[in-house]
Amino acid sequence: MTRRTVRGLVPALLAAAALTGCSSDADSSEDAKPAKSAGTPAARTAAKGGTVGGAGSGCELPVSFDLAKDWKPKAVEIDPDSDFADLAEQGPVTLACEIDAKPAGQIGFLRVWRAKATTVTPREALKGFVGADENASGATYKEVKGDGQPLTEATYTVHSELMDEDRPAHAFALATPEGPVVVHLGGLDSDEHGEMLPAYELAKQSVRVG
Repeated sequence: MTRRTVRGLVPALLAAAALTGCSSDADSSEDAKPAKSAGTPAARTAAKGGTVGGAGSGCELPVSFDLAKDWKPKAVEIDPDSDFADLAEQGPVTLACEIDAKPAGQIGFLRVWRAKATTVTPREALKGFVGADENASGATYKEVKGDGQPLTEATYTVHSELMDEDRPAHAFALATPEGPVVVHLGGLDSDEHGEMLPAYELAKQSVRVG
């Protein structure tokens, strides 16, 4: 399996999304409602180009989901002695996999984070993840469905000092026997985030445990 150390990950983390600012964990008014209702159009998804999560897929995870065409996954190996190890921790989760959009022509990543405690619920893991981002604000949470799998999704805004703008962010979390998993989409700026959103929707709609 191809693996990337945290030291090699740092430039991508800093360049693709400067993650610092002010957070909110206010629940959406749709907190306990499913995301889709009759007559609501489905979000646009990208064309499938592969699957990540299983053996030989680039990242072995307790979940699997479909990848957009040309997006490339690499596992992240945490070196606890690295000066930059803290960059792979956000709240209750640890970075396990990053899926690079550059081969598909965008600048950004889908990142998969795993909870450090199996007793944490997906909602708690997601709130902890968003809340640990000092640049995040206006977070709302709702219950959605993946591939028959219940998910909690967060939408929020992140202020990027690098790009001097507020840009959207999306993340979802689900339960696994090994603890919750969080899948997050960032992006260099708002335009890149919008272009990558169909890849995120593909992952969300196809995600399954195992």
